[in-house]
Amino acid sequence: MIVAKNEMQVPLLDLKAQYTQIKEEIKQKIDDVCESQYFILGPSVKKLESQVADYSQCSFGVGVSSGTDALLIALMALEVGPGDEVITSPYTFFATAGAIARVGATPIFCDVDPITYNLSPKAVQEFISTQCELESGILKNKKSGGIVKVILPVHLYGQVADMEPLLEIAKENNLRVVEDAAQAIGSEYAGGKRAGSMGDIGCFSFFPSKNLGAFGDGGMCVTNNEELADRLRILRAHGSKPKYYHAHIGGNFRLDEIQAAVLLVKLKYLDGWTEGRQHNADLYSKLFEEACLDKHVITPVSTQGYRHIYNQYVLRVEKRDELRKYLSDKNIGTEIYYPVPLHIQDCFSYLGYSAKDCKESIKAAESTVAIPIYPELTGEQQKYVVDVIKEFYR
Repeated sequence: MIVAKNEMQVPLLDLKAQYTQIKEEIKQKIDDVCESQYFILGPSVKKLESQVADYSQCSFGVGVSSGTDALLIALMALEVGPGDEVITSPYTFFATAGAIARVGATPIFCDVDPITYNLSPKAVQEFISTQCELESGILKNKKSGGIVKVILPVHLYGQVADMEPLLEIAKENNLRVVEDAAQAIGSEYAGGKRAGSMGDIGCFSFFPSKNLGAFGDGGMCVTNNEELADRLRILRAHGSKPKYYHAHIGGNFRLDEIQAAVLLVKLKYLDGWTEGRQHNADLYSKLFEEACLDKHVITPVSTQGYRHIYNQYVLRVEKRDELRKYLSDKNIGTEIYYPVPLHIQDCFSYLGYSAKDCKESIKAAESTVAIPIYPELTGEQQKYVVDVIKEFYR
C-alpha cells in the first residue's frame, strides 16, 4: 500500500538532520574561532590538513578554498598550461574540465565504463594508441600537436575509478595523475588504497552536500610528494614565499579557519555516516530485488574489494524523466548527475566533439537518476521510495 501523498517527505538530502546531532559542538568550535580572531590559515586549518592527509593515506594536506580550486591549483602545481592536454572523463561535474580550460590546457575526453561511470582505462589506452606518439619521453597528440601531460580520473558517486591500469598507462607514457576525489573522501580501491593517495595529487571538495561538507565552500589537495605540497602552499597564497616575494603567479585559494573548524568536528563522524550510507545502499538493493524491478531499474554496482562511500545512489532506469516527475509529485527528491556530458557542452564546442563520441557517457546522461541516500534516511522512507517506483512501472 502506497503512503498517501503529503504523508511522507523524502528530500534528496537532509542536512538539518545531520546538524541536529552535532549542533552544540559546531557552535562551540565556531565560537572558539571568533574569540581567537584568527580567520585565515590558522591552527584549525593546519590540524585539518594533517587529519585529512592521514585519513587519505597521504603525507601532506593543503587546504584550499573549494574543490574546484583544488583541481585548478593541482594543475598549476604540475605546470600544466597552454599547449598541454589533459585526459579526463566527460561524465562529471563541470569543474573537472573547467579547471583544465582555465589553466589554458585542452581537455581530452575519453569515455566511461558503463557500470561504474568512471573513466574507462580501455578508452584512455585506445586514445593514446590511435592518436598519440611518444617522442623522447613526451606524449604528443598527432592531430593537434599538443603535449599530453596528465590523466585526471574522477572517482564518481563515491567509488574509486579503476586506478591500476590508469596508473600503468601514466607510467608508460610519462604522464602525471591528478585524482578528482571530490565525491570520494574515504573510498578505497582494491587492496585498501584510499582515494587521493594513488596519483601525484588528490583533490577533495567540502561543498555542503558532500559526505564531509563544510558550511560553505572548501577543499583540499593531498599528496605524498613534499615538493608538490610546498608548491601548492605557495600557489594558494598568490605565489608568495616569503610574504610579498613572488617567484610564481598563484591565486587566493586559502581555506577559511571557520570552515576548517566545522570540518574537524564532522570528520570524527564521517566513518559512521559512511556506514549509514552503505547500510542504506544495501537496503535499497534488497528492496529493489524484492520489488522485482530488474527489467526497469539497474541499481549501483559496488566493485568487489572496493569501499564505496555512496556520495550518490544512482539508478539507471527506463522513462527517466517521467519517473522523476512522478517521484516529485510524491514528495521524493531526485537529481540528474549529469544531464549533459561535458564533451557536448556549448562552451567546449571548439573542441569538435559530438554526440557520436563518448557514447556510454551519453547513455548515462539520458537514463540515470539519483535518489536519496543520506545516512539519516529511515527504512520506512526507503521503502516508500521503492514502492513509489514500483507503482510507476506497474
